[in-house]
Amino acid sequence: MPRPALQVIRDEHAAVSAVLRSLLQMMERDPDEQPERFFDVLRAMLFYIDEFPERRHHPKESDLLFPKIARVAPELMGVIEQLEADHVSGECRVRELQHLLLAWELLGDSRRAAFQDAARKYVEFYLTHMRTEETELLPVAQKHLTESDWAQLNAAFATHVDDPLAGGGDRDPVYDRLFTRIVMRTPAPIGVGPG
Repeated sequence: MPRPALQVIRDEHAAVSAVLRSLLQMMERDPDEQPERFFDVLRAMLFYIDEFPERRHHPKESDLLFPKIARVAPELMGVIEQLEADHVSGECRVRELQHLLLAWELLGDSRRAAFQDAARKYVEFYLTHMRTEETELLPVAQKHLTESDWAQLNAAFATHVDDPLAGGGDRDPVYDRLFTRIVMRTPAPIGVGPG
């Protein structure tokens, strides 16, 4: 049985949050011991953020959920507009992080601080974004959306390719490699890879 849309959203937020926090923990490590593995894991994390939240999760929120909430709670338009602006800028921000990471990897430690500073700002931006959705929009959606609204949302999110890090049963096997790379290559205690 497919998970309800609300559960999909919360599960995906939890997965993104875990990856963002792992990214911060990875940055505290020194890449000198195993630089190839270190940068490979960070690249996989950033690719995941670009591939799932930016391309699959946000469009369903923007196209389906937010308009329904705006209809029943027009007083939240300012919040919805800010979240939409976040969605629009998110893809550019993660691409900039990918570029900064590549610069650090290829040009050396002189580029480390720029990546770390941008990554910390991005993580704070994204965690704040998800917290706003979960505290200001989802409770209103639960309270005011109709059964018909939820049926449409549940159907839309049921056709959604499940995030490989958020659980769910309909994961596209093409993403198994990405899931494995992030979880198995990230050193313990962050992941299950060798410390």
